[in-house]
Amino acid sequence: MLKGIPAILGPDLLKVLMEMGHGDELLLCDGNYPRLGHPQRLVRYDGHGIPELLDAILRFLPLDTYVAEPVSLMQVKPGDSYVPEIWDRYRQIVQTHQPGTQIGNIERFEFYKRGAAAYAAVATGEPARYANILLKKGVVIQ
Repeated sequence: MLKGIPAILGPDLLKVLMEMGHGDELLLCDGNYPRLGHPQRLVRYDGHGIPELLDAILRFLPLDTYVAEPVSLMQVKPGDSYVPEIWDRYRQIVQTHQPGTQIGNIERFEFYKRGAAAYAAVATGEPARYANILLKKGVVIQ
């Protein structure tokens, strides 16, 4: 164990976060996310929800300030009346860690393509629908 690191961040995920470079994307996917949308690097976080992981990750991962929307969500399928309430939690968490960050929406099948091209995916047990989120890593400025 190390001091100051949230217990939810295990060694596999910390390694991925350290390996990522500026512009690389990390996919946090819900429990319903299909395998076809995963990149080759996959970290399993079954039994954990995305909000608690997102909060822990954003303590360390800078979001890209060189793009308009460094955080992206999967759009709800047209005609589906479902409203992803979890998105409000994501917005609160993102704004807590990097105020002013814009969050975009990506069409479902385009999201799968971006997800498959991400540096890594974190497969969670998140039960909320449309809870998938992409984070684009920025640079550390000291």
